[in-house]
Amino acid sequence: MNAHTSQRQDGAAYFGQEVRYAREQRGMTQAQLALETGYERPYVTRVESGKLLASEQFAEACDRIFGTPGFFARLRVRVSERGHPGWFIPYVNLERDATVILHYAPLVIPGIFQTREYATEIFRQAHPRDDADQLAVRVETRLARRAALRQRVEQPLLWIVLHESALRTVVGSRDVMSAQLASLLDEAESPDVTIQVSPFDQGLPGGPSLFVLLTQAEGGTLLYSETMQRGYVDESEPSVSAAQLQYDRLRAAAMPPRESLAFIRAVMKEYSP
Repeated sequence: MNAHTSQRQDGAAYFGQEVRYAREQRGMTQAQLALETGYERPYVTRVESGKLLASEQFAEACDRIFGTPGFFARLRVRVSERGHPGWFIPYVNLERDATVILHYAPLVIPGIFQTREYATEIFRQAHPRDDADQLAVRVETRLARRAALRQRVEQPLLWIVLHESALRTVVGSRDVMSAQLASLLDEAESPDVTIQVSPFDQGLPGGPSLFVLLTQAEGGTLLYSETMQRGYVDESEPSVSAAQLQYDRLRAAAMPPRESLAFIRAVMKEYSP
């Protein structure tokens, strides 16, 4: 077992232990908890054994059943960090507190906007040796990032520039892509979310690698970028300024938001039978 797998299971195991303790304190069986939460008993067993990180809905149901307002929901967010590689956790913390997130995605849909099915296929291809439980933890950990942002009183401004490649690269199946693009359109209905598409005929003005600019509540802006093996947070003024100028050029070259959404709808129809 590698270190990353160990970290994921430790976080899920800790959450599961707390669920089991609360259940036993209430004198409930796993079958009773399954009935109350609306899940099957095997699901409860896997959560309590640490083989699966519980869903956001399951955590909220536990808070309702055990009379622990927000405890399990907050605990799930905290332990979900352990499902990320160590080098990614600083970014997750910065993302969670950011007031503005500017994201350039040249190849795939950004993690915070991925559907469960899309994320599952991404991880299945990237980590083909993972078993079903390991894959499920990776997916739940990724979905928790968007959930954490939604729980904030003040939503961050999310501005995403997607290269057309991210819309055209078939991840999983045409059905998965159709549902993913429909989810993107739903996200774009929020006044806090702006999506632009950089079309093929504009070339690759942002380069081949993703990058993200995060503005924090205190006003500072940081740059996050990735290589194949890890990600980097850069606070240096020259790097941040250069990335901001590059993002401004990206937005200028991309389709306007309204045209971008119409383009996404058109691509989504191409995936439909």
